[in-house]
Amino acid sequence: MGKPGNTGITRIIRAFGFSMKGFRAAWQHEAAFRQELMLTVVLAPLAFVLAESMMQLALLLLCLFIVLITEILNSAIEAVVDRVSDEHHDLAGRAKDFGSAAVFLSLTMTIVVWGLVIFERYS
Repeated sequence: MGKPGNTGITRIIRAFGFSMKGFRAAWQHEAAFRQELMLTVVLAPLAFVLAESMMQLALLLLCLFIVLITEILNSAIEAVVDRVSDEHHDLAGRAKDFGSAAVFLSLTMTIVVWGLVIFERYS
């Protein structure tokens, strides 16, 4: 049995509203998200110039979105950990470090993919 509540188009509309609320919160409270979003705004149009195929374009744009997705998930982890307790705990620190590592990996992947596409285009 599913959760009680809205179904159909009402559920979709409400879910969209929650998503927009999440974007607003990320923009207002997370400097890293703002920086990465601005980088995406700059790099996304450049992807259309650099890409020599639809596959390259998809890879370039997907990397940018993965960075944003990872940053939002990292922020969610940090918010939950901070909500539970402000006392230092090894597991809380580990959870935050895992989120940070995930963001680092997504940024590293983006640098590698963009670097390879640029290398292939100009070599």
